[in-house]
Amino acid sequence: MTIVPDDADPAFYLPTADPNVFFATRRTEGLWAAQTQHAGPPSALLTREIERLPSSIDGPSQITRIAVEILGPVPTGEIAVSAAVTRPGRTVELIEGDVVAGGRAAMRVRAWRIRTTHIRLPEGLEGHLSSPPPVPPTADSRLDESWAGVYLGAIEWRYVLGHMQEPGPATVWTRPRIPLVAGEEPSATQRLVVVADSGNGLSGVLSFDEWWYINTDLTIHLHRVPVGDWICVAAQSTLDRSGVGLAETELYDLDGRVGRGAQSLMVGPR
Repeated sequence: MTIVPDDADPAFYLPTADPNVFFATRRTEGLWAAQTQHAGPPSALLTREIERLPSSIDGPSQITRIAVEILGPVPTGEIAVSAAVTRPGRTVELIEGDVVAGGRAAMRVRAWRIRTTHIRLPEGLEGHLSSPPPVPPTADSRLDESWAGVYLGAIEWRYVLGHMQEPGPATVWTRPRIPLVAGEEPSATQRLVVVADSGNGLSGVLSFDEWWYINTDLTIHLHRVPVGDWICVAAQSTLDRSGVGLAETELYDLDGRVGRGAQSLMVGPR
């Protein structure tokens, strides 16, 4: 049975009686096509599934890589999410999962989890990791009013450099305005994944009205688990006359860099 979202309690997803099935609200919708999700929310929903999955590793562990393959448009409405450990181990494990929508696999994920333990590193090894810029005091006020009810309006954007509506690199502090799943507090890693797929849109070098630069994937590497509400995205895109490109994103929390993301781009005129 289709669930109609309650605008008084907005979230990217509403749970259903089946713990693996969710209703994707209009808040997940991107700008490339109507009634089609931005890849950030379903990637974060897959991350949630991975985080909730019992681990085969002895002791604490963390996600170190998330690789999402976008197999086709992900519609709004009901979707099913699943994940399983496909390569168990005491120190390292591989997890695979997918999003099914409309009877087909729309996204696939492969993630590595690695054991964590305290080790003594020589002094100075962490000095090469750059510090994040300060969070600007106010949110962006140039957001198109038509975007308010979809994904872009569900994220708070505080720009440090550049802007989504200007060509070129951009650096922006972000935090979701709504939960990933209604009634739940998202993890910091889920918050990071929600916005990491925005790198290509933030750093577009061509007019959005005249060109498309759609990513076929999203790969995130994390050298530590993020903390807190705020995630900084510093993105830059490189395009080639062959019609392909690459968006590269540095990811920070308030304590410093946590990892990076990359997206392969298919580029062409509208």
